[in-house]
Amino acid sequence: MIEIEKKLTYLCFGFSILSDIKLPELVHNHSHNPLVDITIQQGNLTQLWNRLNNNQCFVIEEKRVLFKVPETGVFLIEDGKKITFSPDDDADEGLIRLFILGTCMGAILMQRKILPLHGSAIAINGKAYAFVGESGTGKSTLAAAFMKEGFPMISDDVIAVSLTENYEPMVIPSYPQQKLWQESLYQFEMELGNFKSLYARETKYSVPVQANFYNGKLPLAEIFELVKGEDETIEIQPIKGLERFHTLYRHTYRNLFLEPLGLINWHFTTSTKLINQLPLYQITRHTSGFTASEIVSLILDTINKELNS
Repeated sequence: MIEIEKKLTYLCFGFSILSDIKLPELVHNHSHNPLVDITIQQGNLTQLWNRLNNNQCFVIEEKRVLFKVPETGVFLIEDGKKITFSPDDDADEGLIRLFILGTCMGAILMQRKILPLHGSAIAINGKAYAFVGESGTGKSTLAAAFMKEGFPMISDDVIAVSLTENYEPMVIPSYPQQKLWQESLYQFEMELGNFKSLYARETKYSVPVQANFYNGKLPLAEIFELVKGEDETIEIQPIKGLERFHTLYRHTYRNLFLEPLGLINWHFTTSTKLINQLPLYQITRHTSGFTASEIVSLILDTINKELNS
């Protein structure tokens, strides 16, 4: 049974959110401003799914995204303003929240023409630095290593990038929580019993980071792509030419939504503005051992060299 919230509002990605379901990951909005940007409500989407589904996981049209997660429920995202969830019987509430704050919010950002990158962002000296990569490359672990060195987190899993009127890329803060694998908790000597598993039988945990969260927009300074390599060394090299476009597209969160939402041209234009202003680097790390602290030093050295050049 999904517990319905008494219509409290939350803050996430700069939006005021009114939700039917409790979202303990988010910060409550205590503002007296009645404006609501996004509503999250429980409904019955069974008939709509049965009518529109064509044996695909997603049904995507110009202003709405509909998808079904087996043994969890159906989700509908409309016009960048509304999320409806239709839970299955005995659905895991943690999974419902996971998809609301992940895939659903990614679709909301796209519909509002805010670029969602798959990764983590850290604040360093008044600027945001983004770490992107495929699942399992160590983005969140790297962000945790930076926080251990005193640098606050801006976002984890989904990085929201907007452009100012002067086309300056800005990172919008998400919410004060990380998702870390059990192995990373062990490496950081964090007690497993202090954290909750994201959902049943999962070895990935939600880690509150209120004390190390930067709750404000910051200009995006650089993007680092993390990849796994076979060599026992860590290498960093600039990403050049058309590969810069491919990198941004590859690490756009839920990029399969772009074409059916009619956003390919918008994504290309936005990517062009980003790569004309930002350095992009690829960091190749080996798969054996714990390399986060070494990568932190490598990135800080790279930033300092650029500031002094």
